[in-house]
Amino acid sequence: MNVSSNISLKHFNTFGVAATAQKFIEIQEEKTLADLYQQGYFQQKFFILGGGSNVLFTQDFEGTIVKVANTGIQHFIEGSNIFVTAAGGEVWNDLVWYCINHNFPGLENMALIPGTVGASPVQNIGAYGTELMHVFYSCRAFDTRTGEFRTFTNKACAFTYRDSIFKSKYKGRFIIVSVTYKLHLHAPLNTSYGAIEAELKRRNIIAPTIKDVAEVVSYIRVEKLPDPSTIGNAGSFFKNPIISNQQIEALREIYPTLVFYPLENNESKVAAGWLIEQAGWKGKEIGEIAVWKNQALVLTNKGKAMGIDILNVSTQIIDAVFQQFGIKLEREVNIL
Repeated sequence: MNVSSNISLKHFNTFGVAATAQKFIEIQEEKTLADLYQQGYFQQKFFILGGGSNVLFTQDFEGTIVKVANTGIQHFIEGSNIFVTAAGGEVWNDLVWYCINHNFPGLENMALIPGTVGASPVQNIGAYGTELMHVFYSCRAFDTRTGEFRTFTNKACAFTYRDSIFKSKYKGRFIIVSVTYKLHLHAPLNTSYGAIEAELKRRNIIAPTIKDVAEVVSYIRVEKLPDPSTIGNAGSFFKNPIISNQQIEALREIYPTLVFYPLENNESKVAAGWLIEQAGWKGKEIGEIAVWKNQALVLTNKGKAMGIDILNVSTQIIDAVFQQFGIKLEREVNIL
């Protein structure tokens, strides 16, 4: 077990902001977690880091960064069901393409989402009409309080929109070391999202395959979102707020072009990007921080931004949207 001290986190977060970890350890084998537990590391301050694509460091981290870096993917087929198990440190997009290359449908709409497999259940990742909760079967996780491994079923994770038990009741407690997904050999394609339909039509693809859908989704994401390898960002910085349909109707009287998506229980999800754009923030720059010109949900680091400055700009955006629409935006990233 190799514990490093005073490690720069600049290259371990997709925002590319400068911060230093007091201690840093990379987990490649599950037994290392038991060693850390026995030596008392989890009784001190620590943070579980995956791909660093959903975190904003606003200061140096005075504790231990535990980076999950184990790898491996395997599957088995039972009837028409496919069970795919991936290690927590696997890159999410690599898992997506593993499934596509094996002709396993179900993950193609979530192609190119940044981050690792272990992070996927934490915030119930999703994109273009698909959410993880619909394909999640179980996960194996290490309990930093008891030093034991535990398996969580889909129901036990209490998934909701961009949320799970790992972000609420058990926030920061469990380290997810592997995830099993339940896919179906004959699952129908989901191309109902407008941008996907339009791009498939533009390419003259009438009978798309899962590879076609993944390629189209990847193309759309690249067109709308900046590449973290060249422009620091953490993808969508804000959640799409969920409000009552009564509020929707009241807003539509003032804003007829309001972008929203009906849900169950008399609620709807409002496009946060639309709200931010209407509030005048799309493309706006403040010092080293810019709201992305093609997608107002994304805050970017032009090169030298500090994490605290990005946080302050996000607060200004939250205040502006609330003042205009009476809707309180929530940040999607972890703030440290």
